[in-house]
Amino acid sequence: MKVIIIDDENKARRLISTLIAEQCPDISEQYEASDLESGVALIKEHKPDIVFLDIEMPKYSGLQIAEFFEPNEISFQIIFITAYNEYAVQAFKLSAVDYILKPIDVTELKNAIVKAQKNIDKNSITDKLDNLKKVFQQLSLNKMILEVPKGILFVSHDDIVLFEADGMYTKVYMKNSETQLICKPLKHFVDQLEDKPIFYKPHRSYLLNLKYMKELSKKDGFHIVMENNKTIPIAKDKKDEFLEMIQDLF
Repeated sequence: MKVIIIDDENKARRLISTLIAEQCPDISEQYEASDLESGVALIKEHKPDIVFLDIEMPKYSGLQIAEFFEPNEISFQIIFITAYNEYAVQAFKLSAVDYILKPIDVTELKNAIVKAQKNIDKNSITDKLDNLKKVFQQLSLNKMILEVPKGILFVSHDDIVLFEADGMYTKVYMKNSETQLICKPLKHFVDQLEDKPIFYKPHRSYLLNLKYMKELSKKDGFHIVMENNKTIPIAKDKKDEFLEMIQDLF
């Protein structure tokens, strides 16, 4: 059998490769990639039986692998490698794609490979990738991706207090008091969240989560004070719209 290991952490790739070599004599060929795009190229070239796939990687999440293949190109089993939260793990179970949690346990690894071997002879792989697409869409309903220097953050909408424009960058203020500087303009997030009524743009430089408003100040013009004490101006042409909106919502 052939396997491909896709993980941006070299240490994790080395560990999985070593465990496979020691514990799985049926696997004769191994290939490695440090990002999803390189991994997809290897998959198309070598046509593996099993792909070990990390979820949290720079640029593309492992969950997005289904976007790179046509249905008739899918001929491999996926075993996710993840430190993801329990909610996502339950979603992966529903998608019928196996997973192992970091730190990697030898027994879990062997069991996942055995399960993959049993599934290889079945004609259910395409269905699994279709389910994976649905799972990713479901997760996206209340989550968004923030690309940071160390990789990708999957952030719940409820954990974001506000966005602030900073030139061609955007500061994202989090509920846990952290601030992330994202290399995308504010418009990127405005467009992405335009169908989420909990987010409102009272000023050209700000997009805020309405649930974290603390006070409406009328001193020197209208301002919103957020729960993190950040003060957000309300543009003059937005004042009437904002007042009408909060009367309807609250």
